[in-house]
Amino acid sequence: MSSGHVNGAVLQVEGLHKAFGGVQAVADVSFAVSAGEMLALIGPNGAGKSTCFNMLNGQLAPDSGIVRLAGRNIVGLRPRAVWRLGVGRTFQITATFVSLSVRENVQMALYSHAGKLRALLQRFGAAFRAEADALLAQVGMLDQAERPCGVLAYGDLKRVELAMALANEPRLLLMDEPTAGMAPKERVALMELTAGLARKRNIAVLFTEHDMDVVFSQADRIIVLDRGELIAGGTPAEVRANPNVRAVYLGSAH
Repeated sequence: MSSGHVNGAVLQVEGLHKAFGGVQAVADVSFAVSAGEMLALIGPNGAGKSTCFNMLNGQLAPDSGIVRLAGRNIVGLRPRAVWRLGVGRTFQITATFVSLSVRENVQMALYSHAGKLRALLQRFGAAFRAEADALLAQVGMLDQAERPCGVLAYGDLKRVELAMALANEPRLLLMDEPTAGMAPKERVALMELTAGLARKRNIAVLFTEHDMDVVFSQADRIIVLDRGELIAGGTPAEVRANPNVRAVYLGSAH
């Protein structure tokens, strides 16, 4: 399943376009992500990364192009429907419920995956407790299961959010600036943890990231967006040596 591109690709993006008032935010973008692969999408501010992400999970409709999840075109589906098909997402700002405990947040994600959110009027109790604890163990947060999310350190919140995303048993995990606001050491640790889980569970991961240390140490492949267009793609070594990338990051962009 781990062939580089179209064969065995969990996500296939072909000819994605999006314009806002005549400005091309994303122009003819095509790429693929395989199961167990960490693909980084990088580029300067305003390159079109968030627009691209929002088209992948149904928040934004592309003007043209195809987004295939395990061979199925998902363009036109709402975010909830895309999530149901196995696309997890984490955000720049953590999306936990501060008054609930760490375990309850993950139990709620499991409830939601099982389609039982209506039954949430009573407290969680034993439902999905074992599954929640298994997920928390995987992200190293089981020892804090009883604590309210509102008192957690930021890096720990990010790990809880990762456990919540995994509750959906995703085939594809979209991570938009997952390490924003974290200390440099914590950033690498979070993405190392994600990479290990992705390989173990055969999850395709697409992430955007400003920290180049994280990108070059954790990504299997990197694609580079500038002014809405893909200007480079390949292994970290290939991208690091690419003159177009160097011009964008070292030249006019800074």
